[in-house]
Amino acid sequence: MKDNLLKRSLDDGKVAIGTMLQELRTPAIPLLLADVGFDFLFIDMEHGVHNMETVADLLKITRLTGMTPLVRVPDLRYHLIARCLDAGAQGIMVPRIETREQIEEIVKYVKYPPLGVRGCSINKGHNDYKAEALIPFIQKANKENFVIVQIERKKAIDNIDSLLSVEGVNGAILGPNDLAISYGIPNDLDNPIMSDAIQKVVDAGRKYGVYTGMHIGGLSKLKEWMNKGMKIITYQTDLGFIKQSSSDGLKELRECAQSLTKNE
Repeated sequence: MKDNLLKRSLDDGKVAIGTMLQELRTPAIPLLLADVGFDFLFIDMEHGVHNMETVADLLKITRLTGMTPLVRVPDLRYHLIARCLDAGAQGIMVPRIETREQIEEIVKYVKYPPLGVRGCSINKGHNDYKAEALIPFIQKANKENFVIVQIERKKAIDNIDSLLSVEGVNGAILGPNDLAISYGIPNDLDNPIMSDAIQKVVDAGRKYGVYTGMHIGGLSKLKEWMNKGMKIITYQTDLGFIKQSSSDGLKELRECAQSLTKNE
Protein backbone atom coordinates (compact mmCIF):
# COMPACT_ATOMS: atom_id res chain seq x y z
CA MET A 1 0.00 0.00 0.00
CA LYS A 2 1.23 3.47 -0.91
CA ASP A 3 2.19 6.03 1.71
CA ASN A 4 -0.37 8.78 2.25
CA LEU A 5 1.55 11.85 1.07
CA LEU A 6 -1.06 14.23 2.51
CA LYS A 7 -0.54 12.71 5.93
CA ARG A 8 3.24 12.84 5.56
CA SER A 9 3.13 16.49 4.55
CA LEU A 10 0.88 17.50 7.45
CA ASP A 11 2.93 15.51 9.93
CA ASP A 12 5.99 17.42 8.67
CA GLY A 13 4.29 20.68 9.59
CA LYS A 14 3.41 21.78 6.06
CA VAL A 15 0.21 23.31 4.77
CA ALA A 16 -1.52 21.10 2.17
CA ILE A 17 -3.53 22.73 -0.61
CA GLY A 18 -6.07 20.91 -2.74
CA THR A 19 -9.32 21.27 -4.62
CA MET A 20 -12.53 19.38 -5.41
CA LEU A 21 -14.11 17.77 -8.47
CA GLN A 22 -17.91 17.94 -8.71
CA GLU A 23 -18.78 17.63 -12.41
CA LEU A 24 -15.81 17.02 -14.69
CA ARG A 25 -14.85 13.38 -15.16
CA THR A 26 -12.24 13.22 -17.88
CA PRO A 27 -8.91 11.69 -16.78
CA ALA A 28 -7.23 14.86 -18.04
CA ILE A 29 -8.50 16.87 -15.08
CA PRO A 30 -6.54 15.13 -12.27
CA LEU A 31 -3.45 15.18 -14.51
CA LEU A 32 -3.88 18.90 -15.14
CA LEU A 33 -4.48 19.71 -11.46
CA ALA A 34 -1.42 17.70 -10.45
CA ASP A 35 0.66 19.58 -13.01
CA VAL A 36 -0.56 22.87 -11.53
CA GLY A 37 0.76 21.64 -8.19
CA PHE A 38 -2.17 20.71 -5.95
CA ASP A 39 -1.38 18.34 -3.09
CA PHE A 40 -4.70 16.53 -2.88
CA LEU A 41 -7.96 16.14 -4.77
CA PHE A 42 -11.43 15.58 -3.35
CA ILE A 43 -13.98 13.80 -5.50
CA ASP A 44 -17.37 15.02 -4.35
CA MET A 45 -20.17 12.48 -4.02
CA GLU A 46 -22.35 14.70 -1.82
CA HIS A 47 -23.08 17.55 -4.23
CA GLY A 48 -21.30 16.12 -7.25
CA VAL A 49 -22.84 14.01 -10.01
CA HIS A 50 -20.32 11.15 -10.13
CA ASN A 51 -21.42 7.55 -9.75
CA MET A 52 -19.23 4.87 -8.16
CA GLU A 53 -17.69 3.72 -11.46
CA THR A 54 -16.62 7.26 -12.34
CA VAL A 55 -15.25 7.81 -8.85
CA ALA A 56 -13.20 4.61 -9.10
CA ASP A 57 -11.72 5.70 -12.44
CA LEU A 58 -10.86 9.18 -11.16
CA LEU A 59 -9.24 7.68 -8.08
CA LYS A 60 -7.02 5.46 -10.21
CA ILE A 61 -5.80 8.42 -12.24
CA THR A 62 -5.30 10.62 -9.18
CA ARG A 63 -3.17 7.93 -7.52
CA LEU A 64 -0.88 7.95 -10.55
CA THR A 65 -0.37 11.72 -10.39
CA GLY A 66 1.11 11.86 -6.89
CA MET A 67 -1.79 13.85 -5.48
CA THR A 68 -3.56 12.27 -2.51
CA PRO A 69 -7.02 11.06 -3.63
CA LEU A 70 -9.87 11.83 -1.23
CA VAL A 71 -13.64 11.37 -1.46
CA ARG A 72 -16.40 13.32 0.20
CA VAL A 73 -19.05 10.65 0.64
CA PRO A 74 -22.71 11.73 0.61
CA ASP A 75 -23.61 10.24 3.98
CA LEU A 76 -22.40 8.18 6.92
CA ARG A 77 -22.95 4.69 5.53
CA TYR A 78 -20.59 1.71 5.60
CA HIS A 79 -21.01 0.80 1.93
CA LEU A 80 -20.24 4.36 0.80
CA ILE A 81 -17.09 4.66 2.89
CA ALA A 82 -15.69 1.14 2.37
CA ARG A 83 -16.28 1.06 -1.40
CA CYS A 84 -14.51 4.40 -1.91
CA LEU A 85 -11.53 3.23 0.14
CA ASP A 86 -11.42 -0.10 -1.71
CA ALA A 87 -11.47 1.83 -5.00
CA GLY A 88 -8.35 3.75 -4.05
CA ALA A 89 -9.27 6.74 -1.89
CA GLN A 90 -6.60 7.43 0.74
CA GLY A 91 -9.04 9.33 2.88
CA ILE A 92 -12.71 10.13 3.20
CA MET A 93 -14.65 13.15 4.41
CA VAL A 94 -18.11 12.74 5.88
CA PRO A 95 -20.40 15.80 5.84
CA ARG A 96 -22.88 17.15 8.41
CA ILE A 97 -21.20 15.64 11.45
CA GLU A 98 -22.65 16.67 14.82
CA THR A 99 -21.98 13.97 17.44
CA ARG A 100 -19.16 11.92 18.91
CA GLU A 101 -21.08 8.73 18.13
CA GLN A 102 -21.06 9.59 14.43
CA ILE A 103 -17.29 10.01 14.41
CA GLU A 104 -16.77 6.77 16.29
CA GLU A 105 -18.87 5.06 13.62
CA ILE A 106 -16.81 6.62 10.80
CA VAL A 107 -13.57 5.41 12.35
CA LYS A 108 -15.00 1.89 12.71
CA TYR A 109 -15.96 1.83 9.03
CA VAL A 110 -12.53 3.08 7.88
CA LYS A 111 -10.39 0.80 10.06
CA TYR A 112 -9.84 -2.93 9.80
CA PRO A 113 -10.10 -5.11 12.94
CA PRO A 114 -9.14 -4.87 15.70
CA LEU A 115 -9.58 -1.07 15.37
CA GLY A 116 -12.75 -1.24 13.30
CA VAL A 117 -15.13 -3.42 11.31
CA ARG A 118 -14.11 -2.86 7.69
CA GLY A 119 -14.08 -5.96 5.52
CA CYS A 120 -10.83 -6.75 3.74
CA SER A 121 -10.09 -7.37 0.07
CA ILE A 122 -6.46 -6.59 -0.65
CA ASN A 123 -5.93 -6.66 -4.41
CA LYS A 124 -8.24 -3.76 -5.28
CA GLY A 125 -7.70 -0.13 -6.25
CA HIS A 126 -6.42 0.78 -2.80
CA ASN A 127 -3.42 -1.46 -3.37
CA ASP A 128 -3.13 -0.81 -7.12
CA TYR A 129 -4.37 -4.39 -7.67
CA LYS A 130 -1.26 -5.91 -6.13
CA ALA A 131 -1.12 -8.89 -3.81
CA GLU A 132 0.24 -8.35 -0.31
CA ALA A 133 0.48 -10.21 2.98
CA LEU A 134 -2.68 -9.70 5.02
CA ILE A 135 -1.35 -8.49 8.37
CA PRO A 136 1.13 -5.89 7.04
CA PHE A 137 -1.54 -4.61 4.66
CA ILE A 138 -4.14 -4.17 7.41
CA GLN A 139 -1.66 -2.51 9.72
CA LYS A 140 -0.53 0.00 7.11
CA ALA A 141 -4.06 0.74 5.90
CA ASN A 142 -5.17 1.48 9.46
CA LYS A 143 -2.25 3.89 9.75
CA GLU A 144 -2.45 5.57 6.34
CA ASN A 145 -6.15 6.08 5.63
CA PHE A 146 -7.15 9.63 6.54
CA VAL A 147 -10.40 10.30 8.41
CA ILE A 148 -11.85 13.79 7.87
CA VAL A 149 -15.06 15.11 9.40
CA GLN A 150 -16.84 18.11 7.93
CA ILE A 151 -17.90 20.69 10.50
CA GLU A 152 -20.88 22.65 9.19
CA ARG A 153 -23.47 22.75 11.97
CA LYS A 154 -23.82 24.81 15.16
CA LYS A 155 -24.31 21.58 17.11
CA ALA A 156 -20.88 20.40 15.93
CA ILE A 157 -19.29 23.60 17.22
CA ASP A 158 -21.02 23.18 20.56
CA ASN A 159 -19.63 19.61 20.75
CA ILE A 160 -16.25 20.28 19.17
CA ASP A 161 -14.08 19.01 22.04
CA SER A 162 -16.07 15.81 22.23
CA LEU A 163 -15.82 15.35 18.44
CA LEU A 164 -12.14 15.98 17.86
CA SER A 165 -11.00 13.99 20.89
CA VAL A 166 -12.15 10.74 19.24
CA GLU A 167 -9.15 8.50 18.58
CA GLY A 168 -8.66 7.92 14.87
CA VAL A 169 -9.96 11.22 13.50
CA ASN A 170 -7.24 13.02 11.51
CA GLY A 171 -8.85 16.12 10.05
CA ALA A 172 -11.73 18.56 10.48
CA ILE A 173 -12.71 20.75 7.55
CA LEU A 174 -15.09 23.69 7.90
CA GLY A 175 -17.96 24.18 5.49
CA PRO A 176 -18.41 27.90 6.21
CA ASN A 177 -21.52 28.54 4.12
CA ASP A 178 -23.53 25.73 5.71
CA LEU A 179 -22.17 26.73 9.10
CA ALA A 180 -23.39 30.31 8.63
CA ILE A 181 -26.83 29.01 7.62
CA SER A 182 -26.88 26.85 10.74
CA TYR A 183 -26.25 29.94 12.88
CA GLY A 184 -29.01 31.88 11.11
CA ILE A 185 -26.57 34.30 9.46
CA PRO A 186 -26.40 33.13 5.81
CA ASN A 187 -23.93 34.95 3.55
CA ASP A 188 -22.38 36.67 6.58
CA LEU A 189 -19.02 34.93 6.84
CA ASP A 190 -17.43 38.00 8.44
CA ASN A 191 -19.84 37.92 11.37
CA PRO A 192 -18.04 37.66 14.75
CA ILE A 193 -20.18 34.60 15.50
CA MET A 194 -18.52 32.83 12.58
CA SER A 195 -15.03 33.92 13.60
CA ASP A 196 -15.59 32.63 17.14
CA ALA A 197 -17.01 29.32 15.89
CA ILE A 198 -14.17 28.70 13.46
CA GLN A 199 -11.58 29.61 16.08
CA LYS A 200 -13.07 26.99 18.41
CA VAL A 201 -12.43 24.34 15.74
CA VAL A 202 -8.83 25.47 15.19
CA ASP A 203 -8.18 25.53 18.94
CA ALA A 204 -9.69 22.07 19.45
CA GLY A 205 -7.67 20.73 16.54
CA ARG A 206 -4.45 21.94 18.15
CA LYS A 207 -5.50 20.47 21.49
CA TYR A 208 -6.24 16.99 20.16
CA GLY A 209 -3.74 16.76 17.31
CA VAL A 210 -6.35 17.03 14.55
CA TYR A 211 -5.51 19.00 11.41
CA THR A 212 -8.08 21.66 10.58
CA GLY A 213 -9.01 23.25 7.30
CA MET A 214 -11.63 25.02 5.24
CA HIS A 215 -13.26 24.56 1.85
CA ILE A 216 -14.30 27.76 0.10
CA GLY A 217 -13.71 29.59 -3.15
CA GLY A 218 -12.60 32.86 -1.57
CA LEU A 219 -8.85 33.31 -1.33
CA SER A 220 -9.06 35.98 1.36
CA LYS A 221 -10.80 33.66 3.83
CA LEU A 222 -8.48 30.77 3.08
CA LYS A 223 -5.41 32.96 3.65
CA GLU A 224 -6.91 34.46 6.81
CA TRP A 225 -7.49 31.07 8.42
CA MET A 226 -4.27 29.59 7.10
CA ASN A 227 -2.52 32.35 9.04
CA LYS A 228 -4.52 31.30 12.11
CA GLY A 229 -3.35 27.71 11.94
CA MET A 230 -5.43 25.81 9.39
CA LYS A 231 -3.43 23.21 7.47
CA ILE A 232 -5.87 21.53 5.01
CA ILE A 233 -6.74 24.23 2.51
CA THR A 234 -9.34 23.23 -0.08
CA TYR A 235 -9.64 25.90 -2.75
CA GLN A 236 -12.56 26.08 -5.17
CA THR A 237 -14.13 23.34 -7.30
CA ASP A 238 -13.87 22.48 -10.97
CA LEU A 239 -17.07 24.46 -11.58
CA GLY A 240 -15.76 27.40 -9.58
CA PHE A 241 -12.52 27.52 -11.57
CA ILE A 242 -14.37 27.49 -14.89
CA LYS A 243 -16.81 30.20 -13.85
CA GLN A 244 -14.16 32.38 -12.20
CA SER A 245 -11.68 32.25 -15.08
CA SER A 246 -14.28 32.66 -17.83
CA SER A 247 -15.99 35.50 -15.97
CA ASP A 248 -12.73 37.40 -15.38
CA GLY A 249 -11.60 37.01 -18.99
CA LEU A 250 -14.99 37.87 -20.45
CA LYS A 251 -15.29 41.00 -18.30
CA GLU A 252 -11.92 42.25 -19.54
CA LEU A 253 -12.79 41.54 -23.17
CA ARG A 254 -16.20 43.24 -22.82
CA GLU A 255 -14.56 46.34 -21.35
CA CYS A 256 -12.10 46.43 -24.25
CA ALA A 257 -14.94 46.01 -26.78
CA GLN A 258 -16.96 48.82 -25.20
CA SER A 259 -13.93 51.09 -25.22
CA LEU A 260 -13.37 50.44 -28.93
CA THR A 261 -17.04 51.16 -29.67
CA LYS A 262 -16.89 54.51 -27.87
CA ASN A 263 -13.80 55.52 -29.85
CA GLU A 264 -15.34 54.80 -33.25
